Amino acid sequence: MLGWGNNQKKRLGDMLLAAKVISEEQLKDVLNLQKSQGKKIGELLISQNYITEEELATFLSKQLNIELVSLRDIKIDDECLQIVSKEIAEKYKIMPFEISQNKLSVAMSDPLNIMAIDDLRIITRKRIIPFIDTLSEIDKSIKKYYSKQDNVQTLHEIEEELKIDYTKSKEEDLVLDDIENAPTVKLANSILVQAIDNKASDIHVEPFEDYVAIRYRVDGVLYENMKIPKSVYQALSTRFKITAGIDIAEKRIPQDGRIEMQLNGIDYDFRVNTLPTIYGEKIVIRILDKRGSLLSIDSLGFNDKDLEEIRNILAVPNGVILVTGPTGSGKTTTLYSFLKEVNTEDKNIVTIEDPVEYTLDRINQVQVNSKAGLSFAAGLRSILRQDPDIIMIGEIRDEETAQIAIRASITGHIVFSTIHTNDAPSTITRLLDMGIKSYLAADALSGIIAQRLIKKLCPHCKEAYLSSEKENKILNLEESQTIYKSNGCNKCNGLGYSGRRAVHEIVRINGPLKKVIEKNGTMDDIREAAIESGMTSLYENCRNLVLKGEISVHELLRTVEVEG
Repeated sequence: MLGWGNNQKKRLGDMLLAAKVISEEQLKDVLNLQKSQGKKIGELLISQNYITEEELATFLSKQLNIELVSLRDIKIDDECLQIVSKEIAEKYKIMPFEISQNKLSVAMSDPLNIMAIDDLRIITRKRIIPFIDTLSEIDKSIKKYYSKQDNVQTLHEIEEELKIDYTKSKEEDLVLDDIENAPTVKLANSILVQAIDNKASDIHVEPFEDYVAIRYRVDGVLYENMKIPKSVYQALSTRFKITAGIDIAEKRIPQDGRIEMQLNGIDYDFRVNTLPTIYGEKIVIRILDKRGSLLSIDSLGFNDKDLEEIRNILAVPNGVILVTGPTGSGKTTTLYSFLKEVNTEDKNIVTIEDPVEYTLDRINQVQVNSKAGLSFAAGLRSILRQDPDIIMIGEIRDEETAQIAIRASITGHIVFSTIHTNDAPSTITRLLDMGIKSYLAADALSGIIAQRLIKKLCPHCKEAYLSSEKENKILNLEESQTIYKSNGCNKCNGLGYSGRRAVHEIVRINGPLKKVIEKNGTMDDIREAAIESGMTSLYENCRNLVLKGEISVHELLRTVEVEG
């Protein structure tokens, strides 16, 4: 990590030892590793978990009297990127972040790298002021800021190579060699990589009259990442279509495709959908990180009470367990987590999905194929002849699928599925509206989990204030309390929110609730019985998060319906 000479390496170890940051045994261990691996001592200390990057940076800052800086908190100006090239930044693991007259402030992982400082001084003709930040933060900043600069250069290269005036040339004039040129491939890959680095769930490539917008959906919110000239759009869109296995000659109807790619050592699935618009085909790419299948139910945001209830529901020998909520509320992730919880060697688990989002070990997964006649219902009938213990249906969309699922549970199977309803109690009335007999629904259902994804306030900039009279009414408070609202800072890109968490409403179908269902009780009757049985509503869970300072009132109102 740090470019110390031999004496300096020893000195660093001695300094850390003297300060009791590491032990003698730990120092001996990394010195032995250094002989065999040739790595820097700081890097080895971190890789062996003897010290964190942050602890080492703080220690060096105090010992060397060099100021710490957090690149996460700084918005770096384009002028810094122009004065120091990406190659230099990567070579020396530095990030320029501020220019002031004849001075250039630079974040470094190794502030004693004299060669780096001398080279920067010669290149920039400025006095170099070193600061300390962790190597991981410097790497993130290099990727974040220089990738946008790379895209501008790539766009120029594509325009030069294609030599197309979009207003005068026909799309048919584009040949495959043009689409497969290196700049086009580079731009397409860069868009995918930047989306992953930004933790986006979707990429929107949207053609308009004079430009094309590239937007990313992060934490449920779309924001524009870049604009590209209309002249290069056809090359880019065709590149995406070729990679996804979509017919490039067909532009009149929507099409679906899939890209499988490994980036940064991680396997990703990109689900590609095209939609004809008046200015060209809009492309939306859903990003599926295959590591998502590793989520456990403990990491889904259930509180202790709800987590215990979930495990009680999953322990039943047979029954239908439904997860409900709007599109994009994380239902599939929750289902996969349930499957992981019950996936043991003695279970035969079969799923039918549209699409199969993550591949799971020891689970037989079936992809719906409507063109070939393999619907949810048809696939489910065949699955029942495969001696399953547990069945997962991607979604209950119609009466036929609902009927088969209900009967499968009654004959001794556990059935997981999703359904689109607003909350847990209304799921029961939806099944009854689908034609399921009330006595069958009461007998078959084991549990219902309603779910929403809600944006968390950025912990670095959230602003405290006393709730207003209107907010007291929304939160059912007798007097004003301290709550928080969004503000915006560099760490959250000015959004005021950072990350999302799930909130739930869980109904375990017990004796009293079964009786209400059997008697064709109204939704209000079902809701009342569910609350008496221990259900905490989505509203109550969101309200608790507002009072804890995790979310805003605005986010509560956006997520759940508030009476009155």
